[in-house]
Amino acid sequence: MSTDAVRPLTTSSDRSTARLGASLHVKGEISGNEDLHVDGNVEGLVQLEDRKLTVGASAKVTADVVAREVVVYGTVKGNLRARDRIEIKKDGSVVGDLTTARIMIEDGAYFKGSIEIDRTGDKDKDKDKDTDLDRPAYTRASSVSHTPAHAPAHATTPATKSSN
Repeated sequence: MSTDAVRPLTTSSDRSTARLGASLHVKGEISGNEDLHVDGNVEGLVQLEDRKLTVGASAKVTADVVAREVVVYGTVKGNLRARDRIEIKKDGSVVGDLTTARIMIEDGAYFKGSIEIDRTGDKDKDKDKDTDLDRPAYTRASSVSHTPAHAPAHATTPATKSSN
């Protein structure tokens, strides 16, 4: 195997980026503790919990992905879960479900699937705040008011007459 195919793009002790070259085809699971830039083909599972995955313009990824951040310039078929954000660039294509705190899809990008905005990272910061939006809609509706939806907001229940 050529050492040029998988090489660090940057060499800092905190953040290093590995590169999977365009001529490589990987089947199986990729996991690690460094950022990864893929230009080749990947099939299987990619787990980079606290790192960034970049899918290059020539890349074809058929895999479920779990990472801190995912940026797609190429083609992905599979579910993406990113703790921080997912970006699909203008020539990027994603077919699969997305779960992330932040999403950006550029004009010209292709996306087919569902998006779930997962605010669990934000909830840790605002743990003491219990907002109405943190609860499912069906529980909010039942706890907001006991007045029927067809009744005017100022309507009250009739009072019983008392005799003097």
